Amino acid sequence: MNAITLNARPSADFEAKLARTLAVLQQAAAEHPGSVVQGTSLGAEDMVITDLIARHRLPVALATLNTQALHDETVALIGRIEQHYGLPVEVFSPPAEAVIHFVNQHGPKAMYQSVELRKACCGVRKLEPLGRMMAGRDAWITGLRREQSNDRAAVEFVEHEPNGRTKYSPLAEWAWGDVWHYIGQHQVPYNPLHDQFYPSIGCAPCTRAVALGEDFRAGRWWWEQEGAKECGLHVHDAPAEVSTLLNR
Repeated sequence: MNAITLNARPSADFEAKLARTLAVLQQAAAEHPGSVVQGTSLGAEDMVITDLIARHRLPVALATLNTQALHDETVALIGRIEQHYGLPVEVFSPPAEAVIHFVNQHGPKAMYQSVELRKACCGVRKLEPLGRMMAGRDAWITGLRREQSNDRAAVEFVEHEPNGRTKYSPLAEWAWGDVWHYIGQHQVPYNPLHDQFYPSIGCAPCTRAVALGEDFRAGRWWWEQEGAKECGLHVHDAPAEVSTLLNR
């Protein structure tokens, strides 16, 4: 049984949700011509957004972060997107010397030692490349959904970040079943790890499959308390050093 068969259960108002999603994407493209990017995590939600951008020929750039710690299946999806849609995907990676320095100083398993070290690893591998991805851009599109976690329950379609950028989350109101209904309906490429019970996929050391009945994001940073399970990309009260990094 694959992820589509297992999860595709559209909401009764799916078509209305889809229409609102497309309207948000069109709004993002119209309000930020030439300066809006989809920051795709390459997860199922982001694949839906990429498909809508391509299907409706919206002038939105596609970009992702290769943390140099991703699963092989995740990295391979970048090429599949480019081949399937004929659109380029910008890839931003951390400087090799920064990764080497961090690993030499803290070890390859630093993320398991403390929340502080795990977030420092995210800072090196995710936040610094994100700063370069957003350079010269004043808006981005994410795959955040309210259903994903308690921390994301208040996600809005459009949010104005403290750094002056606008963040669009066009799937905010979608259920997991809606995501997979769309993927199955339009034969959207997706990460094969989803077929192996990985609903939320991040770096390989920080992601595991979930068991029946576990929370959607239980496989992310599973050794930490629920309130700590963000990497800094989507927090409202980012620490000063993170805010500085994202404004470079």
